[in-house]
Amino acid sequence: MCWSATADLVAGAAIAAVGGASVSLAARRPRDLPLAALPLLLGVHQIIEAAVWHNDGGTGPATLAWSVIALPLLALWVPAAVLCTAPPSARRRLLVPLTAGVATAAALTHALATRTVTAEIRGHTIGYSLGLPQAELVVIGYLMATVGSLLLSGDRGLVLFGVLVAVGAAVSFVLWRQEYISTWCAFAALFSVLLALWVGRRRPPVPGPSGRRGP
Repeated sequence: MCWSATADLVAGAAIAAVGGASVSLAARRPRDLPLAALPLLLGVHQIIEAAVWHNDGGTGPATLAWSVIALPLLALWVPAAVLCTAPPSARRRLLVPLTAGVATAAALTHALATRTVTAEIRGHTIGYSLGLPQAELVVIGYLMATVGSLLLSGDRGLVLFGVLVAVGAAVSFVLWRQEYISTWCAFAALFSVLLALWVGRRRPPVPGPSGRRGP
């Protein structure tokens, strides 16, 4: 995130707390749990970046852990979580961003396994460097997987979240091109608190007369 280790730590703790509440709210709808847990994951992600700040960047375990979450894990987690919660009518089209996510996560996992990711403190931001070959294709696949799955979900709350994440990506690219990954993840983490509201408005299935769940 921008500014400092303290900002990352405080924001991460607050977002993770919201994520814990979101998971609790989703307990009666297991299909919503992966998406409800996203603020918790992103909050922990910001806390990990506080450790990157304290280590003055570099190539240590905190940098690698941050990169694993930011790159392959989120590329796969977001489209899979959206697919889990989507109605049957939307699942076929959501296979497209899921496929993009699988391919992108595989490419990023290979890159992290064969290259060294480096974090560099740049004023009030952190830049991460991995030296990806064909980085433009990877970015397109990542955007298709994450933003694309939200926009194709057919759910107004998730579409709104997707629009905000897309705006955050655009702002990060324009203002912090060299620190794009870090600042975009910070925007996504802040916007993810909306998922707690989304989960809270979802009603659990109503039991039928025989005690079974209704349709």
